[in-house]
Amino acid sequence: MKLTWASMTDVGRVREHNEDSVMPEPGTGVATKRLVAAVADGMGGHAAGEIASKTAIEAAISMRGSPVRRVQAANLAVIEAAALQPRLAGMGTTLTLAMITPDGAVDMAHVGDSRAYRLSGGVLEQITTDHSYVAEMIEAGQLTPREAEDHPYRSVVTRAIGLDLGVVVDSHKFKLAAGDHLLLCSDGLTSMVDDPTIQSILGSAMPLGEVAGALVDAANLADGADNITVVVVELA
Repeated sequence: MKLTWASMTDVGRVREHNEDSVMPEPGTGVATKRLVAAVADGMGGHAAGEIASKTAIEAAISMRGSPVRRVQAANLAVIEAAALQPRLAGMGTTLTLAMITPDGAVDMAHVGDSRAYRLSGGVLEQITTDHSYVAEMIEAGQLTPREAEDHPYRSVVTRAIGLDLGVVVDSHKFKLAAGDHLLLCSDGLTSMVDDPTIQSILGSAMPLGEVAGALVDAANLADGADNITVVVVELA
């Protein structure tokens, strides 16, 4: 079996800068060995967010070992970069990273609210849990998912790479079956596009490059209020 993939990142319709980073770099491809895919959504404004996400991705990809170890290395790299340049103090980023093998095994680590989804048998499942203010309020029963969509703090994360040496990293292991899709994405997609629409696009018969483009287009059509980044992987 093999892995086909497509990745894309877009500044959106409102922001002046793209603070997201992605791996593999934007394009399409086929992997017959292990594929490492990651999405990072930087925070800190202007160049700082872009530097944080890029630093995190580069450190995670260059590190050997498990996804958790790679995310921990990314955290240290962002902290060290900010310490060397005071103007970058306080910068941070989300990071969701998956290692996928051609037999369908997925090993994933995650900090922040950049999500991972699996589409299997036509059913979309959110794998990650958002580390965000509104997600915690929903979990506590203080907010409904519908109320969260319009909450003024809906973009506030409660965990991020680069802010705490002891950051807690979530991990997930699961399997993909033939024909399944894995989606990694920044909240520029999920804050604009609902899950049924994401499911419909992922489940279409389009080539993966067009699927990635359709996800980005859907977010832009729905206001494009943030940077939008996606990685779509299919086990074939």
